[in-house]
Amino acid sequence: MPDRAKAEAEKRSAALSSVLAAVALTGFKVVVGFATGSLGILAEAAHSGLDLVAALVTFLAIRAAGKPADEEHPYGHGKIENISALFETGLLLLTCVWISWEAIRRLMTGRLEIEVTIWSFAVMLFSIVVDVSRSRMLYRTAKAHNSQALEADALHFHTDIWSSSVVLFGLGCVKVGEWLPDYRWLERADAIAALGVALIVVGVSWKLGMRTVYALVDTAPSGMHDTIIQAAESVPGVINAHNLRVRHSGPNVFADVHVLVDGAQSLQDAHDLTERVEDAVREVVPEVDLTVHPEPAQTHDPIPPPHAGEESKAPRRRS
Repeated sequence: MPDRAKAEAEKRSAALSSVLAAVALTGFKVVVGFATGSLGILAEAAHSGLDLVAALVTFLAIRAAGKPADEEHPYGHGKIENISALFETGLLLLTCVWISWEAIRRLMTGRLEIEVTIWSFAVMLFSIVVDVSRSRMLYRTAKAHNSQALEADALHFHTDIWSSSVVLFGLGCVKVGEWLPDYRWLERADAIAALGVALIVVGVSWKLGMRTVYALVDTAPSGMHDTIIQAAESVPGVINAHNLRVRHSGPNVFADVHVLVDGAQSLQDAHDLTERVEDAVREVVPEVDLTVHPEPAQTHDPIPPPHAGEESKAPRRRS
């Protein structure tokens, strides 16, 4: 199996396993939440339900984004991953609104009918174990294949660990209030924990949303401009590099740069020089799809000596 096909298969497998985990968690939390009346658990069930939708969208987006470039999409289909992340952000924010409204309503009315059982704690502990496992798996796959969609999913599920811990703490406080009548006020901890979940989700949504917006409006990745310029200018024969443009498209980075070179050299020598520039840049930004445009230097510009001892490479498709 070609490397690209293997990478896409691994990404789809990771996304699908995340979907299956979300199905199990959502169902378990819904059943226990309604059985016990815990707003914290129901809030987590809603959160997991949106996790399921987000995981499905990510899975479908990864499949679509993996399609090769064509005449209508010369930069490929990577933006589909960014659009799916924007959709996921909207779902998360809607969840925050509902959780916050319901928590505040319960705190204001004092209606806190909650039955904390062994299943209340079991579902949250199960959730934490599953989220630890899948967040690690998604991070590992995202890092291996430079997938922003899987990285966003991993970040999302990593925060689920903390939100589940908040709810677990709230359930513990409710139980203490049942055992110790002087501390009945601790029963309000469940609703307060739900607000904590909402705040955590808002933080995740903000980070994910801003990253998505930056990608969709083609904001250059932070620090990459200087990195590429320095790499290009480190190649012997390049007088300077300028007019650099960089953009993200899903897991891919596209860039084009102009380099000032000796205008008296042959076309083949100029082509070989652009090949060396591409190689130098890929050493520091391996995932970049780079186009190098050579420009002839004026006669008064200093021309560095040729790169001695390096054999010319066979011409490649792009110059």
